[in-house]
Amino acid sequence: MSLQPRCRFCSAPLSVSFADLGMSPLSNSYLASEQLNRMERFYPLHAWVCEACLLVQLEQFETPENIFSDYAYFSSYSDSWLEHARKYAHDSIARFGLQSSDLVVEVASNDGYLLQYFAQERIPVLGIEPAANVAAAAERRGVPTCVKFFGVQTAKELVAAEKKADLLIGNNVLAHVPDLNDFVGGLALLLKPDGVITVEFPHLLTLMAQSQFDTIYHEHFSYFSFRTAEKIFNAHGLSVFDVDELSTHGGSLRLYAAHQAGRRHVQSDRVTQLRARETAFGLDNLRSYSAFADKVKAAKRSLLQFLIQAREAGKQAVGYGAPAKGNTLLNYCGVRTDLLEYTVDRSPHKQGRYLPGTHIPIHAPEMIFRTKPDYVLILPWNLRDEIVEQMRDVRGWGGRFVVPIPQARVLD
Repeated sequence: MSLQPRCRFCSAPLSVSFADLGMSPLSNSYLASEQLNRMERFYPLHAWVCEACLLVQLEQFETPENIFSDYAYFSSYSDSWLEHARKYAHDSIARFGLQSSDLVVEVASNDGYLLQYFAQERIPVLGIEPAANVAAAAERRGVPTCVKFFGVQTAKELVAAEKKADLLIGNNVLAHVPDLNDFVGGLALLLKPDGVITVEFPHLLTLMAQSQFDTIYHEHFSYFSFRTAEKIFNAHGLSVFDVDELSTHGGSLRLYAAHQAGRRHVQSDRVTQLRARETAFGLDNLRSYSAFADKVKAAKRSLLQFLIQAREAGKQAVGYGAPAKGNTLLNYCGVRTDLLEYTVDRSPHKQGRYLPGTHIPIHAPEMIFRTKPDYVLILPWNLRDEIVEQMRDVRGWGGRFVVPIPQARVLD
């Protein structure tokens, strides 16, 4: 680690702070009971903004191999995310005329949650996933998966094996990449001359507008505006010709890109309109980024005030979910079991373990129905509607749902 970090895209020195969230453990480093009395590694969770290209980013303290080679996140445990994937596959097949002679490749394909829908339509697929435990789940689902980290070298190997992509997908992976130029360069190599790339990532504008600071964690190295993502793709000979604004992850973008020298796609008006909205919000002005820290502090005070007042009133508060964003939130706010007694999660890979740093125990969702708490704090607030519907019986005993972002709020 250098004394002065440098931008992972343009190599300019980083000196402007975006959000300093103190020291935090890796957000997916869930603990077994025998680990509770052992030392945990905490790292600075400090986001910076590059003065040159305006990319918001963290310093890298751990290698991707240590973070992602055995991963606790499985996409298929969210019903709404599966529906998002199914609809994307259906729409893409129709829009790009995909058929059995084409190849759909997904980078960071997780447990095959998305590619399964292309395979069901008899379109050849290939997943690329670095976490062997997650890739094994994809293989069981019938999705061929290459267990590798993606970059220029992996792209060259796949090209040599005649695996160039007609549709190349990267959902919520761009933020996880420490070497952006190697990754996007690899996408350009793997894409057929007339192929299309789509990438999805949380939109920095929404993060800032709604104080979504909990989406900052060590596994997310970068945070993208449209303008910065477009700049990175352009640097590797790729042109962004369309963009969708999505509700997923609290507000995301889906970019459509192609080779600048390939088949020409007419640029959508949505591209121009989004650039103008980002400018109006101030994403081309460094002062807008520097002001974000005050919103973060206000959100922290709001959550602590709610939990402390609930405890002093004799109310029981528990959590729903054990997402990475929840670990950022709870560690930054200093919330432990004295304020949040436990949390629950649908994933059996997390049940019976403990949240990193806070040591809050993780149970199966049935625990809530046994203990009948007064408040259920929804940590994956981006899945609020899905969770409220799944747990609607909580209201039968007078229980209430709470979301922490942008301010702690009891739902009607």
